[in-house]
Amino acid sequence: MTVNRMVKDPFKALSHPIRRGIVEHLAAGPATVGEATGSFGVSKPAISKHRKVLEETGVVTRVIEGRTHRLSLDTEALGEAAEWMDRQRTFWGRPFDVVDEYLIERESK
Repeated sequence: MTVNRMVKDPFKALSHPIRRGIVEHLAAGPATVGEATGSFGVSKPAISKHRKVLEETGVVTRVIEGRTHRLSLDTEALGEAAEWMDRQRTFWGRPFDVVDEYLIERESK
């Protein structure tokens, strides 16, 4: 059985350090919930809440095989966030470049 995405908001998924840590761990490949979350030192209910957010946002998928819950990273959801950040970087970078060029030109006079 695969638990599907319900809400797509990768920024919500990445807004907490524990969730970012889980995503970083899963970047190396699929892992059980215990493997992906064992190093955080928080309660199982807290991990469950973080896992649920990651699933709901579409960043992580979970496959249940008997008693084993295996997590996998969905890079497509993160790709959408990366594309948005790239567009913002381009949009906001140009005005700063213009100011920088102006200041350099002004100093050389």
